[in-house]
Amino acid sequence: MRLEKCWLCSSTIYPGHGIQFVRNDAQIFRFCRSKCHKNFKMKRNPRKVKWTKAYRRLHGKDMTKDTTFEFERKRNRPERYDRNLTQDTLNAIKTITKVRSARADSHHKKRMKGKASKEQREAAKELDQSLHMIKAPSVLQKDKILVKVSGPKQEDKMQEN
Repeated sequence: MRLEKCWLCSSTIYPGHGIQFVRNDAQIFRFCRSKCHKNFKMKRNPRKVKWTKAYRRLHGKDMTKDTTFEFERKRNRPERYDRNLTQDTLNAIKTITKVRSARADSHHKKRMKGKASKEQREAAKELDQSLHMIKAPSVLQKDKILVKVSGPKQEDKMQEN
């Protein structure tokens, strides 16, 4: 069973799924869904479309350099079936999956390291800017009364000078 990659979003295309486009120069483009095909026809660059794998890798949101990606490469050389080799390969796939997920988690933690403090600063800034929305109406009325009382006294003092 051959699993292909979508030309636009790099997702896996299973047999019997997706759309295949063959250009005049015999280059084959495979798409996982009509969304990718339509974006290709609109000549969109996958590196500029935010939901694609190419964009995420280019902007540091996904891991790009990792030794576990070497195992995923496509190999066109046929191998003779060997039961022991197959068993070893299946065991290796399990360990590689664990290693990859652990590295992806650490990558995500590194990316999100300063996010909590940044969100706190933004929340404090927003609180300072919109404090009038949080205060109770009774407190605001007291503030208005104080302003009214203090206003005429200052005007009287200015008139006396």
